[in-house]
Amino acid sequence: MAKKIEKQILEVITPKDKDRKQLKEILKDLKQIVNSEIKITKIPASIEIVGSIAKDTYLRNDLDIDLFLTFPTKYSKEKMGKQTLEIGRKILTNTEECYAEHPYIRGFFKKYKIELVPSYKIESASQKLSAVDRTPLHTKYIKKNLKENQKQEVRLFKRFLKGIGCYGAEAEIEGFSGYLCEILILKYGSFSMLIQHAIKWKHGEKLALSDNGFPSFNTPLVFIDPVDSERNVASALSIEKFNLFIRACSEYLGKPSINFFFPNPVKPWIIEKIRNTVEKQDMLYIGVEFDKPDIIDENLYPQIRKATRAIWNTCKRYGFKIHDVIFHIDAVLDKVIIVVKTDPVALSKTFVHMGPPVKLKKYVDEFIRKWENNPKLVKDPYEEKGRIYVELEREYIEIKSFLKHQVKHLSLGKSIDKKKKSFKIVEQSKLYRKDLRVFWTIYLDGKAPWER
Repeated sequence: MAKKIEKQILEVITPKDKDRKQLKEILKDLKQIVNSEIKITKIPASIEIVGSIAKDTYLRNDLDIDLFLTFPTKYSKEKMGKQTLEIGRKILTNTEECYAEHPYIRGFFKKYKIELVPSYKIESASQKLSAVDRTPLHTKYIKKNLKENQKQEVRLFKRFLKGIGCYGAEAEIEGFSGYLCEILILKYGSFSMLIQHAIKWKHGEKLALSDNGFPSFNTPLVFIDPVDSERNVASALSIEKFNLFIRACSEYLGKPSINFFFPNPVKPWIIEKIRNTVEKQDMLYIGVEFDKPDIIDENLYPQIRKATRAIWNTCKRYGFKIHDVIFHIDAVLDKVIIVVKTDPVALSKTFVHMGPPVKLKKYVDEFIRKWENNPKLVKDPYEEKGRIYVELEREYIEIKSFLKHQVKHLSLGKSIDKKKKSFKIVEQSKLYRKDLRVFWTIYLDGKAPWER
């Protein structure tokens, strides 16, 4: 059954002769134009096509062109970044300028997505001056070592990961990069063997293509880069996506289905179903909504995740029992909403604060002095089971009031902090909105993509 499905998938995702011919022509035109700009500006750069196109592991009708401008290592980062952006602005449409270790530019050339990236020309990873410098080495390594039949295995693996929502090392996904897919196929030989091994993976799984030992990495999966032994290729993979992938492999082996590769789209629930499902939980949901910062996703998602952690931890510190903190980005409305799931009842008006053991007299005296004239003190220090305690008045007993007054004082991320004037608290009854139907459906139905 699995082999039949995989054959069908490959027929859909493998580039046809006409696709290859069209791509070849586009690359020829693109390189000519870029080379022309290089000559005009007299910069010491050369062109390298990298990524899945160069390695012939791309999927039909689903490809980006990664074009690197490689410079001598003595050239300044500032100059090569500036000149790459200038060339990109001239030849690409709908451009987006991005800033990592080097600035780079994204845009379109004849309806193809292009990424124009500056890097240094190096012969080995030991010469690298930034992370992107390794990318041409990755391309050369895969072209040299990946067998022709294994290119199809990579395509199959990539489509599987896309279907289950685990493809891409970018901050939005936190999944498997294209290069990680390729070296995993090199490791196990085929898609089938890979998923059979993957179901046995444990947190902290260590993989490599050689036996040169493993540097220490605190990540769910470690795969040592064959061109740079100090790097973990799987560093972007989150624990959530690691677990989802293992679950998907196990369920696919048990019951193969085309839905793992091409899942059904989400069918948004009606508002009434969302409201009924939420209210049966006997939980309280409350939102913090603000304007979306005008930054690229690679910078936006880490900041939002930082914000969710900060809100969660601060709520807990003030005594609120938090069950979940989730978020939704609306690119149409340019809004971000962070939703806190908590207990529906207000906190008690007072709480007991624990002090040191009574035998530690010095610390007990300090504890008593600290609280004796505090306006929040409700009950004087007292001893119980060998420790000292005080009873204090809570500053907040309802989470709405807490979020309204405290969220704006938290460090939520450089760009999010600049949007604090737009912050507003959204009560549960106002969260049942048309623009949040897909968000609620995905969260409440609890189904994996292949189960829909």
